[in-house]
Amino acid sequence: MPLIDLTIPEGAISPDKSAQLLDDLVTILLRAEKAPDTEFFRGITWTYLHELPQHHLAVGGRPGGAPRFRVDITVPAGALSQRRKDILIGEVHEAVVSAAGLNPQSEQALHVWTLIREVPEGNWGAAGQAVKFENLASVAATERDAINA
Repeated sequence: MPLIDLTIPEGAISPDKSAQLLDDLVTILLRAEKAPDTEFFRGITWTYLHELPQHHLAVGGRPGGAPRFRVDITVPAGALSQRRKDILIGEVHEAVVSAAGLNPQSEQALHVWTLIREVPEGNWGAAGQAVKFENLASVAATERDAINA
């Protein structure tokens, strides 16, 4: 049940590229979590695109400057090892840099931040109930078995 919030300055990425980026971010996250890329898991992976007016971004307290991009990824605690987080951060960075048309070796590559937040067991609710990570892992195993059958 991951959640992705992509915050970008208005106009920094075209609508077509934004739509593709949101899809790519889901693919990247499901792969990092080792969750099957199925309709079920895509259906519980929500993405939000937050486009901020240019004057709503300030760096060092001062508005203006080059665009900044933030990807907040919220996952159940235990869903990602540190190795998988490292891979996830790298792949998310590549996807955002590509969609924004930035040179990945430039100073602007530092303007893409990925923040991973882990929700402790019992603190994520859906349909009025706490969602357990072990239940999601069980569903993932069932979905993988169905794919491989």
